Amino acid sequence: MKLSVIIVSYNVKYYLEQCLHSVFRSADRNETEIFVVDNASADNTAEHIAHCFPKEEYPQLHFIANESNEGFGRANNKALKKSQGEYVLFLNPDTLIAEDTLQTCLNFMETHKDTGAVGTRMLKPTGEFAPESRRGLPTPFTSFCKLTGLSRLFPHSRIFGCYYMSYLCDKSICKIDVVSGAFMIVPRCVLQTTGGFDETFFMYGEDIDLSYRITKAGYQNYYLPTNILHYKGESTEKTSFRYVYVFYEAMLIFFNKHYRHLGVLCSLTIKSAIFLLGLWSLIQQKASKWQHRKFAKTYIKKYLFIGSTSMLEQARDLCRKFNLEADFIEGTEKSLPQGHTSDGIKAEEYRFAVYDMESYSTAHILRLFNEAGNGYTLIGTYYPEYGQLITSQNTYLI
Repeated sequence: MKLSVIIVSYNVKYYLEQCLHSVFRSADRNETEIFVVDNASADNTAEHIAHCFPKEEYPQLHFIANESNEGFGRANNKALKKSQGEYVLFLNPDTLIAEDTLQTCLNFMETHKDTGAVGTRMLKPTGEFAPESRRGLPTPFTSFCKLTGLSRLFPHSRIFGCYYMSYLCDKSICKIDVVSGAFMIVPRCVLQTTGGFDETFFMYGEDIDLSYRITKAGYQNYYLPTNILHYKGESTEKTSFRYVYVFYEAMLIFFNKHYRHLGVLCSLTIKSAIFLLGLWSLIQQKASKWQHRKFAKTYIKKYLFIGSTSMLEQARDLCRKFNLEADFIEGTEKSLPQGHTSDGIKAEEYRFAVYDMESYSTAHILRLFNEAGNGYTLIGTYYPEYGQLITSQNTYLI
């Protein structure tokens, strides 16, 4: 078995379904096994996945249903113990990978035997580059630059911009410190040396810790500029107190584990900074929500559907069902290669550009949004076979 893919899910059944379809399109089914570990979702994830991926048609897919939310690290480790692949991919359910993503990563790792972990070029739903695609180790100084905002003020500085390693070209292969847990592929021999995720972390920080242990074991982490889409935390309420608490608690766990030796004064300084940043983050969130309610810009949620004739007929029915404002353009990757960026189409008038996933490849759609994105129009996908529309904000079924 060449590759084991492990996905931990929580209340994201439609994103998980889309993610799995993209994995099956990208993988060699004869050499790939897939584990989904569900952390006690309340949205009938188990039944939905069983219906969409019947066992007789998808014998490579294994579903593990936890009775409680065991956290990211423990859930991944549970599947890791059952997996057999030469390489292991830890993948978030709110991702969409391209048709060549897996083979590109495997080819690179086969020819770079020093590889510890590989990450990819993650895109936001607008197609913009996501800076968390590559990160530096959160040393006390790097953490200080992040906490004080110096990394944001001087992003291209090798001294102050280390948190996101933003001084590196995002379109070139790079050696990096931290690979994101949203897409992290690791040779099994490396994991046999380092062990899996530290289960002390419940959510957030596990990828930083594992990346650090991989480099300490003498391996090199790499960033590859192959595009994937990351909706980024569809199952997490980022404005909640719990999110802030768990995120900054993870920072404290990492610091206590790896930098306790630096002394009481340094420890107290970093811990105080983390506490103050967490408090400030909560205040900013509350102020932002109040400001949004008072001064929010009204976005016209207009859709642009691009695809085959039959797909557009379905899309019209869906729009009538949900009262969605939309325009429709017939086209395929061959007949309309520039899609929503074609001459004569004012992309900025549309909040969502929705593509027929049977007429356009994922790789082509991501490239269009990344190269000609306007920072406003969001990626939409439509699956005619399932009558399903997915965006970063909503999912609709015909």
